[in-house]
Amino acid sequence: MAFAIRPSTFENGFKQPATGEPWVWTNGEDEADDPNSYVTPPSKEIVTSDAHNNLGVNVIRSWPTLYDGTNSPHGIPSWWKPTEKVDVLISGAGPSGLAVAASLARQGVSFRIIDKSNGPLVAGRADGVQPRFLETIAMWGLAPEIHEEGPLIEKTAIYKNGEKLLFGRSHQSDSRYRGLHIITQGQVERIYVRDLARHKAIVERSSVLDNYTVESGSDPYPVHATIKNQRTGETQAVQAKYLVGSDGAASTIRKSLSIPFDGVSTDIYWGIMDCLFVSDYPHAWSFGSVISTEHGGCVIIPREDGYIRLYTQLDLSMTGALATARQQKDPSFAEAGGKVDVHSITPEEVLEQANRIFAPYTLKFGAPLSWFAIWKISERVARSYSSPDNRVHLVGDAAHVHSVMGAFGLNASILDAANIAWKLGFAAKGVAKHDALLPTYNGERRQHAVKVIEVSGTYLRFVCGSDLHVPNLRDVDLLNKGGPGTNGVNGNSSKKITNGTNGTNGVKSKEEQKAADLEFLGDFFKANGQFLLGVDCPYDVSTIVQEATSSQGQAPALRVKAGVRAPNPRVCFATGETGYLYDKLAGPARFHLVVFASTLGGAEVQRRLGAFAKALGQPTSFFAKYGGASLFNIVVVTKLMPFQLQELPASASALLDQLKEVGAQIVFDDRAPDEDAHTTWGANHSKGGVAVIRPDLWTATTAFPDETDEITKYFDGFLQAQT
Repeated sequence: MAFAIRPSTFENGFKQPATGEPWVWTNGEDEADDPNSYVTPPSKEIVTSDAHNNLGVNVIRSWPTLYDGTNSPHGIPSWWKPTEKVDVLISGAGPSGLAVAASLARQGVSFRIIDKSNGPLVAGRADGVQPRFLETIAMWGLAPEIHEEGPLIEKTAIYKNGEKLLFGRSHQSDSRYRGLHIITQGQVERIYVRDLARHKAIVERSSVLDNYTVESGSDPYPVHATIKNQRTGETQAVQAKYLVGSDGAASTIRKSLSIPFDGVSTDIYWGIMDCLFVSDYPHAWSFGSVISTEHGGCVIIPREDGYIRLYTQLDLSMTGALATARQQKDPSFAEAGGKVDVHSITPEEVLEQANRIFAPYTLKFGAPLSWFAIWKISERVARSYSSPDNRVHLVGDAAHVHSVMGAFGLNASILDAANIAWKLGFAAKGVAKHDALLPTYNGERRQHAVKVIEVSGTYLRFVCGSDLHVPNLRDVDLLNKGGPGTNGVNGNSSKKITNGTNGTNGVKSKEEQKAADLEFLGDFFKANGQFLLGVDCPYDVSTIVQEATSSQGQAPALRVKAGVRAPNPRVCFATGETGYLYDKLAGPARFHLVVFASTLGGAEVQRRLGAFAKALGQPTSFFAKYGGASLFNIVVVTKLMPFQLQELPASASALLDQLKEVGAQIVFDDRAPDEDAHTTWGANHSKGGVAVIRPDLWTATTAFPDETDEITKYFDGFLQAQT
């Protein structure tokens, strides 16, 4: 949200401007005041930027009763019942902490969530969500509210030295959400806050984790914490089974664990402005970059309502354009410390720098600034995401920070949250073995953050013309051997990127440089396009990711690999309803057993499905042993149309009836063979196949339907038998 919602009316069936405050309800003259009737809660206007331009001051309207949790002017709601003992204590109510809470709420896992701020983020910071983000929150029913907020990035333009380098379609994915969707972080937080209220949970505002200890022994709530309200000074003692540190890049929880934050702080600074701009640049409202060999780079992100997020590279050295311009205006100018003071930079100076980069095109402000900030790029990852006892876990910026390129901050954080939340839920409820399941969080999510730093850092250096090496943070053992003073840089990547020159010192002609730039861009997006959309994020083999056993020369049950995102093909649910496979996987965290049954016509596929159905019905099966339908969601994908269920042979109908007895849902794979679900998953039509899909929608393992011993062995590795 760039500015306060303007008054509007729908009296004519569509949105039109209005006057006054139509959201304020007042009784008519003939209506008596009823103390129990609706009263519009109070609103307040909040200035969105610490710095302003000459066009005024921008504000948004906020509703403290809705969004400010324990700081609500109406007091704490009667339905909120915090307890002194909870399953999970979450410190930090940014997007990652709120996402953990959203998942836990759906699992029936108790939690409390605290944050030092007085309310949700007002403006700025993250500005886009990838398809994988949306696929994840769709499981919680929140995707439509987020992906419908702002524009979808469909075009990318890159100019260099005033000339077009590239203009075309932005990379897209096979996801139903296609590409990058624009929404501000503050709006995401408000959506989460409203969702938590529906689950009778609120954020404890103006509150910090004053101290905590993790007790050894048999205490079922070993995390002993003290929460302090910074407004009142009051403290509360809280005990929890687990602690989640979502408390930002300066995480006190990470520091309390003495976990190194490996990486580098670059010399690259961005001036960031959210505003309406007036410009003759032909792609001012397209996603992309503008690069100047002399002055650096800018990144353009189109926002809602015609606004733009403009990142402008700044040179803070005493020989840079900022200092030179100041000296021209004031010959006596001399900055302390040998470079321009970050806190002294004005929006007008950033605009001047942007115009240097955009030349010969020009920019000027077209409205008051919605947000202004100066950011220094750091590229860091926590050496471990978890404490040795797996009672404390880091998510979001507390675990990783990196370049803005690729919008990975918010998007990597949701994957952190979704990954740890189902594991915490299973462990807290006694569904899973604590020591077997929780260690997988660090292994899976840290490797992703390292790749984020490598990919976003490589593109950052291209746009900014930097020859700074991308830090190599993959080898934790080598980092551990480095000892103090290594700053986490255990070696440098062998490749330096400088606007397509790959570190070459020789002078290229204009045509040679353009060819080199295009070659870099082509190679970069070919290698990383799907990673930039969140769908290319494989996890290594572990306790919860296991490759299928295979006989030599035998076609596999499914060709989709273990550890990758579960594909999401379109399917049919009933005669009058179609959708996506994921639509049948939504809801509380469960494992999904997706059974590919072809037409149910072949004798061999019937035999194997019969063995699967019989095994599930046994009281000693993994299905019964570990929780039945409360933990396992069975979806049978048939190569049929809905009416053909009634025409099946008796043997096939009996199979489906057996599966329905354990809660199986039947879906219909009636699309053409070159786009149907069986082809998407590479299913074996002769023998059938079973995909075990994790609660966070990664493929865990695959098997033939009759290989229930292999499936049982998989779950035996980390689940806890239920009495």
